[in-house]
Amino acid sequence: MFVLGLTGSIAMGKSTTAGLFAEAGVRVHDADAAVHRLYEGEAAAAIEAAFAGTTCGGKVDRARLAERVLDDAAAIKRLEAIVHPLVRASEARFIAAAAAEGARVVVLDIPLLFETGADARVDAVVVVSAPPGVQRARSLERPGMTPAKLDAMLARQMPDAEKRARAHFVVDSSRGIDSARIQVRGILRAIAAATGGERTQDPPQAADR
Repeated sequence: MFVLGLTGSIAMGKSTTAGLFAEAGVRVHDADAAVHRLYEGEAAAAIEAAFAGTTCGGKVDRARLAERVLDDAAAIKRLEAIVHPLVRASEARFIAAAAAEGARVVVLDIPLLFETGADARVDAVVVVSAPPGVQRARSLERPGMTPAKLDAMLARQMPDAEKRARAHFVVDSSRGIDSARIQVRGILRAIAAATGGERTQDPPQAADR
């Protein structure tokens, strides 16, 4: 089974691209969605113990938690130490279930894939990208986003240029969804041609960089 990592900085169109892989029939594990589920229960007690007052009714209050950790690198590391192992366990269950069902390709949608070293456990990486001006405009359209908050988030992420340089495939999301769909289908064809649908030690050649 070929494991494809999908990543991209904020507002680059990663979630839309993940949806296009799902549309093509590929199983997708969404790390962000896994975190949301964990915040609804499994991780709440440990997070409350580490960050008192950030939960309510057995669930994490995401706004309160964000206020506590956004500008505190040490706090972010404490939070990651709680959440990342639980997300990895969810990911492992997903991969095992997909393999048991005979899936040939799966996608792991991981926002901080390079930053957390998750690229070491996938066969190839897709980076979703767009020009900086497009990224900034999209970001600032989000509710509650401010230039200062965006800059703080970008400071914690690997620069887009470096991500693109390390990618096996790049999806340019600035061209619209139809173009992104064509790029996704091209990636899947390249993987099929290179591997016959089977996992391999050598990733297919990069495309659409």
